[in-house]
Amino acid sequence: MAADARDRLIGAMSAAPVPVPLADAAGTRDTPRPLVAHGCWYPSADPTGEWVAFICDRTGVPQLWTGLADGSEIHLLDADPDPVTEVSWSPDGRWIAYTVAPGGGEHTRVLCVRPDGTGRRIVAGADAGSSAYLGCWTRDGSAVAVTVAEPPPPTGLTVRTVLPEPSAPDHGTAFGDLPTGWAERDGPATLLGGTGHGQVGPDGSGPDHGTGAPAGHGTGVAGRATDGPVHGTAGPDGEGPGLDGGGSGLDGGAPDRLTAYLVDPSGLGSPVLVAAESGAATLRVCDVSQDGRLALVRRGPRGRREAVVVRTADLATGSVLRVGDGDPWIGRFSQDGRTLWLRSDHERQFAALLAATLDEDGGRVGLSVVAEREGSDLELLAFAEDGRTAALAWNVRGASELETLSLSTAARPRRVPLPHEVVTRITRAGPAGGTVLALSGSQRRPGVWWAPPGGLSARTPWSSRDEDAVPPGRPPVRPVPLRPTARDGVRLGGWYYRAAGRDAGRPGPCVIHLHGGPEEQERPVFDPLYHELLGRGLDVFAPDVRGSSGWGRSFVDADLGTGRFAAIDDVADCAAHVVLDGLADPTRLAVMGRSYGGYLTMASLVWHPELFRTGVAVCGMSDLSTFFAGTEPWIAESAAHKYGHPVRDRELLRSLSPMSRADALRVPLLAVHGEHDTNVPPGESEQMVRAARERGLPAEMLTLRDEGHEFRRADNRRLFRRTAADWMQRHLGL
Repeated sequence: MAADARDRLIGAMSAAPVPVPLADAAGTRDTPRPLVAHGCWYPSADPTGEWVAFICDRTGVPQLWTGLADGSEIHLLDADPDPVTEVSWSPDGRWIAYTVAPGGGEHTRVLCVRPDGTGRRIVAGADAGSSAYLGCWTRDGSAVAVTVAEPPPPTGLTVRTVLPEPSAPDHGTAFGDLPTGWAERDGPATLLGGTGHGQVGPDGSGPDHGTGAPAGHGTGVAGRATDGPVHGTAGPDGEGPGLDGGGSGLDGGAPDRLTAYLVDPSGLGSPVLVAAESGAATLRVCDVSQDGRLALVRRGPRGRREAVVVRTADLATGSVLRVGDGDPWIGRFSQDGRTLWLRSDHERQFAALLAATLDEDGGRVGLSVVAEREGSDLELLAFAEDGRTAALAWNVRGASELETLSLSTAARPRRVPLPHEVVTRITRAGPAGGTVLALSGSQRRPGVWWAPPGGLSARTPWSSRDEDAVPPGRPPVRPVPLRPTARDGVRLGGWYYRAAGRDAGRPGPCVIHLHGGPEEQERPVFDPLYHELLGRGLDVFAPDVRGSSGWGRSFVDADLGTGRFAAIDDVADCAAHVVLDGLADPTRLAVMGRSYGGYLTMASLVWHPELFRTGVAVCGMSDLSTFFAGTEPWIAESAAHKYGHPVRDRELLRSLSPMSRADALRVPLLAVHGEHDTNVPPGESEQMVRAARERGLPAEMLTLRDEGHEFRRADNRRLFRRTAADWMQRHLGL
């Protein structure tokens, strides 16, 4: 179908990526033994199905490994200390592409390496200030798709500092019409305190209580800090198109640019532009048709994702169809390119498998539902190489159900038994139709399982055993589902973890833990943080407040705009639920969360100060205005859809910001942040800790070195868990 000017993917003049050779990787020469209890995740099989590339943190850092699918032989392929976030083996078997996060930060790059460790090179993201994200391979393996994100040029932007007296806004700065004290959008957030404290507010002056600063939120890929993968995606998923039309940034100035290319890892062929978008795009090339005529691109901000069929010859748009948030690998073309299989929630509450019939130019001429489930999202989708069968993972109230489906016959789907609760990735392995699964569950660390055609799934020998999830003597806790009801009648969800050894019916101290996103969902998976808290005698309730995924599109959208006040109240209602059910002691409640959950933690402490005795806010936003000023530009664009526009809705953002109610804070606060976090800059934690101290409250901040928005290094994760648990014990009187 035709797309209007706002929906078209447009060309860009940015430079194409040039492969940069590196020293050969470790290859088969270095296979260290596990140094820590480890997880394995994000598998990608070679064309034969015999070998699997995957991410493993057995050395303490998520790195690239390869191993036999049904054997114990494994090799550390790249021993560099930069964390690996995604892996993809080429269809011809010659290359393994992977995404790394230099220094643990948020600006990533794409590398390729031969399976024996030779030929390692940076394919995209080598330029300073840029980020690159991994897309699909072409069907013949000759090129890999990459998305390159470039920051907007700084032309016309002026850095301003906090002044002793209010002054008129500088209309030449980022966002325009904003008060004195704002930093550049690509700089750090302004920190308020001392003599300048209280001089930043929507009208150029501080809030009534003398404090005022803006705060932030994480991307759609933010997960809670665990000893394993973030069960979401890696890539520009916090990005979205310009909200003001015409490709402008939020301030009406130069927008950031994303361009997607097909790149030959060997460097022999020139990069081919597939798509480009101005504004904060979430551009990812998900598939290229067998003949190369069409590309499937996912774009759009959180809550407004779209699947776009692009004609590669002229970059024109063939068709556009809504798709849900979550896993970015949304679909695949049939062998002849006339059918697009798509995971989509188009005109639906829950995502299903749709078949879009395409004409010669990629235009949609028909649409049908192939597989759907009442009340459950289609969460993951993978296809056999011949395109005749698909593997479908359904999200059923937080747990996974897996089935295989024939796309060429009317046969009923075949249920695949799972040894653990949650599937985090599916990849098809070999011409015979085997499957490699990444699984996680409440009793195990993330691992990889091999499912031969028609056979039962078996744990790969190099994944951790269930009995090795934790040291002997304190087994993991299996959670139970809860369905609280909010004060306005909305049904919520969540999982309750009860500490071992407590008499039945005796309420215990409880930590309400809030996930990020806000579109993430609590899943029944092993979380070392929860295990640490439970071992200290603390229960954990991990709820899904409104805005979470897994409960339908209306539930995800229920926190938009002023609906966020109700989401804050949901936290209090969840606390009331576990108290009234006799699970939690009302005098020993704490609240904790990461990314958006960190924001909700601070918001809960100042909106409901009588409920909690302490809080731990991790990478959270304390003021939504300074968050917009300090975050990555593409995250700011997408976040505006969730929270409000930083100019038009600045009064709403001010009223939603914990800093605007800091006078209501009554209890001790611990803030935790990664030093390289550019999604939610560390200043968001610093200004809330400063405000708490100025009010005479105990407040501390833990800054984790060599970490960004995610905590990926084993030593830092361990420090974080123990510090948080010590804080809870101290302030809950245990």
